[in-house]
Formats: sequence, C-alpha cells, structure tokens
Amino acid sequence: MADIAADVGVTRQQVVARIERLPYSSWHTKMRWIICTAWFFDAFDSLAIAAVLPPLIGMWHLAPQQIGSLIGIGFAGQLVGSIAAGWAAERWGRVPTILVTLLVFTVMSFACALATNYDTMWWFRFVQGIGLGGEVPIMAAYVNEFARAERRGLFSLSIQVQFAIGLTIVALVGVWVVPHLGWQWMFVIGGVPALLVIPMRTTLPESPRWLASKSRFDEADRNLRALEDLATREGRALPPLPRDLPAVREVKVRLGDLFKGIYLRRTLTVWVLWICTYIITYGLTAWAPSLFRTVYKLPVEQSLMYGFILSAAGLVGAFAAIGLIDSIGRKPMYLIGLGFTALPLLVFWGLGAVSAGTVLLLICLSFPFTSLLALSLATYTAENYPTQLRALGGGVASAWQRAASMVGPLLVGVILPTWGLNAVFGVFGAFAALGCVVCALFAIETRGQVLETLSPPL
Repeated sequence: MADIAADVGVTRQQVVARIERLPYSSWHTKMRWIICTAWFFDAFDSLAIAAVLPPLIGMWHLAPQQIGSLIGIGFAGQLVGSIAAGWAAERWGRVPTILVTLLVFTVMSFACALATNYDTMWWFRFVQGIGLGGEVPIMAAYVNEFARAERRGLFSLSIQVQFAIGLTIVALVGVWVVPHLGWQWMFVIGGVPALLVIPMRTTLPESPRWLASKSRFDEADRNLRALEDLATREGRALPPLPRDLPAVREVKVRLGDLFKGIYLRRTLTVWVLWICTYIITYGLTAWAPSLFRTVYKLPVEQSLMYGFILSAAGLVGAFAAIGLIDSIGRKPMYLIGLGFTALPLLVFWGLGAVSAGTVLLLICLSFPFTSLLALSLATYTAENYPTQLRALGGGVASAWQRAASMVGPLLVGVILPTWGLNAVFGVFGAFAALGCVVCALFAIETRGQVLETLSPPL
C-alpha cells in the first residue's frame, strides 16, 4: 500500500486487521479485570450518596431541594469531567487519561468521608464527579478498540456489567454499614480498593488504533506484537490477516466534526438516548431510599433495603443485556428497553395514593428494562464514531448523561413537594416514551461490523 513506511513495519490497515484476528489470550482477561474494577468502583462511589443521605437528612436538616442538589452536584462534576477527559484522551491517549481520572475520584472519595456539613459535601462531591465522569467514556473507547467486531457487544458488556453490580453492591453494603459503622465508611470503602488499582492501570498498553491515528506506528506495532507473541506462547495460532479492511487515518480532532456528515444524526440520537435513560436511572436509584424515608416515613434500614431491591432488579436487566446485545442487536434491544420502561411508570401516573410496597413493585417492573440501555450505551456510542472522535464523542455524550443524571434527582426535588409522587413517575415515563420514538426513527444498528467500516473518518 502507498502508506507503508520502510522503517515502520505496520500500516494503518494492518493495525485494524491485526486487532480483528488477535486471539483471546490471558492479556484480555487481565485487561478485563483491571477495567472491571474501575467500572465497579465508579458505580459504587457515584451512588454512595444515595446510601448516606437517609441519616444525613436528619443530621443536617436537609430540605428536598438540598437532597436533590447533593445528588445532582456530583453529576455536574461528571459533566465537566466527561468533556475534559474526552478531549484529553484524543490528545494524550486513553491510558494516561484513565489514570488521572481514577486518581481524582479516589482521593475525593476520602475527602467526602471528612465532610462535616452540607456545603463541604457539596463541593467535595463536585470535584469527585470530575474524576468519575471522565473515566467511563474513555474506558468504553479503550475496550471497543481492542474488541473484535463479531462479539464486540458481549466482550464490552461483560466488563461493563460491573457498573450494574456496583450499583447493587453499594445498596447492599449501605444496608449494614450506614446503621452500624456510620455513613463516612461508605466513601472509605469506595476509595481504598480503587486506590490499589492505580498501579495495575500502569501496565495497560496504549490503544494501537489511537497510536495509528497519531502516526505512531512503531508503538502500535510494539503493542500489537507483544499481544500476538503472548497468544502464540499460549498455544493460540494467529490466523491470516483479514483483507480489505478500512485503514485508520490521521485526522485532526475538532469538536465540530461531531455534527458533520453522517455524525450529526448519530450525535443527536445518542444524546437523546443518554438523556432519556439516565434521567430515569439516577432519578430513581439516587432518590429511592430518600423517597421511602421522607414520603412513607420508613425506618432508615427499611428505606435502604428497598433501595437495594431496586438495584437488584436493575442487575437482572444488566445481565439480560449481555445476552441480547449481539443476538438481537442494539436497536431492537433499546426499543424493548425504553418501551417497557415507560409502561409501568405511565400506569403509575394514573393511579391514586399507593403503598410503599406498590411503589417498589412498579419501579422494579420498569427498572430491568432501563438497565438494558444503562449498561450498553457507552459501547453503542463508541461504535458510532471513528477512532479520531471515539473518546471525544463518548465524552460529550456522557456529559449529557451526567447532565441528565443531575437533572433527574433535581426534578424529583422540585416535582415531589408540589405535584406529588405520581407526577414524578409520570414525568419519568414520558422521557422513556420519547427515547423510544427517537430510537425507532433515527438509531442505527451496529452489531457485528468492524469499527472502521461502521464509522469511517469524515
């Protein structure tokens, strides 16, 4: 090919072909575990506030608007972090950006444990959110860039399911830790293991796709050769290179490219999907224990247990997504998820006064379907963009996720005192219905396609 350089040894096209033929080896297992830990503690630290709020409501005499603000400010920080990290990952690489974001949210987790009042917790949560928000979209881009097209959805979601597990575990841990050890230990538990992961992260190689997009072919070749040699030593023969795969091109990254050509429709579509999904996800999960505590006057332990049941229902949907994403495809799965999320919530809107148990049942009927999207949208977004825009596009889309995650809890704080609990769930149902319509009209199917074929450079 014309772009072969004599002193390089690997072309842009060969980078893609070598990744597509790379056998699964022990390195993939190691990488998956390292990334898994990050997703787990991201979820744990992100939702720890939901477990600590029931006791803080009484200790700090928090009004509903302050409760919503404490939940929402973490997502405001995540909004800033997701955009900044997306830009940094395109400029300096995936691995350095992941390391910095992990360090920020881990240190600030300990800081949150030291908060003594509403104001200090508010600011600590904001800075912690910057690290949390920056990490997830970059990890999604990184994992996708090492995954083969055929089973990319399964490969990515089997890692990202740790996020759903983290949401469930934080609720379960909170049931015992908060009443017995104190709310501060929720942040300590979330920080210590994440801090231990930092040395492991330094062993991850940079993405060869990203290196090729910067014309750093020697480094891309070294990283791929090390993985190929490892696979060979483990008895996994390298198949012939696939032919006629698109090349990775060096293109200068511009934010405006997200709105050019085929990417305008894709960008707007994934933004709507993120917004509709996460207004519901965090509006429900972050507020649930406080709702049962403030509206139904349940004891702290029972409120936290109900929150755990809700998270466990979401975990069912997360594991279902792993099986469905490559079997039926992304778009059909999203239509099912949004449609069946909307139905119970809209039914709830038309009911009169209901018991706490009925509320929990209706939420649990919808939440597994919401989780079909919540788990997989990072993978789907990464598939919608070329290498030069993948981290940036995922970061900006994730910023909308964080904005929605911030607005969802704030909506509850505003709607609940004025219009009541039924209106809260009716609004969430309307967002799910909107997302379903947008998905049906504008979303593309990405199953089983090589990234460079699916999302070519402009």
